[in-house]
Amino acid sequence: MKKEIDGETYEVPRHVAVILDGNGRWAKKRLMPRNFGHKAGAKAVEQACEDVWNLGIEYFTVYAFSTENWKRSVEEVTGIMNLLRDYLVDSIERSCRNNMKVHIIGDRTRLAPDINDAIDKLEDATKDNTGLKFTIALNYGGRDEIKRAVQAIAGEVKSGTVDIEDITEDMISSHLDTRDLPDPDLLIRTSGEIRTSNFLPWQLAYSEFYFTDVLWPDMKREDFIDAIRYYNGRERRFGGVK
Repeated sequence: MKKEIDGETYEVPRHVAVILDGNGRWAKKRLMPRNFGHKAGAKAVEQACEDVWNLGIEYFTVYAFSTENWKRSVEEVTGIMNLLRDYLVDSIERSCRNNMKVHIIGDRTRLAPDINDAIDKLEDATKDNTGLKFTIALNYGGRDEIKRAVQAIAGEVKSGTVDIEDITEDMISSHLDTRDLPDPDLLIRTSGEIRTSNFLPWQLAYSEFYFTDVLWPDMKREDFIDAIRYYNGRERRFGGVK
């Protein structure tokens, strides 16, 4: 979709995914504990949802907690989970006010029962909203997601409801957590790291990648515009020739 932003016309990506990185370093620079940075990062997510929608982005997906993040200290993980509890509850009123539909992807079996209850309430409360489609990846790992999809399809083959010859890329996509989302057009990773860290490996096959040194809590509207400007400089051929 073309949209005029600050006097310039851009092709705005329909779906932007972000690896939220740099909360800990942001806190360290301020001589504060890592969970102080995670709290600032959560506030940045709230503002980012408003910014990307106003810029014309329809789908916004963030990598909030990976299957590997359980390896962090008990103190940090506990702090993140408590922050998540507050965020999920507060998000109901805020999301409904902003007409935002919220969806959680990832393996929820390891999350505490009260967190799962809060997720259910948030998703149910926002399911009919027609604004930004906001997806949060929690206890998410791309390889784990593909493993779960393969297991589900294998079960269908075993039961006789699916033949091996019927397995297609579309069928695999339909068994992924993101089955209701278009693939991301643009991936943004903050804090200067240049890797995807097991985030949406299937879905990012033809996405454009934008890496920035900005730490996530410092990410502002202008930084998203920089990413959109970069995206407009790319030629998306999807394996073909123009």
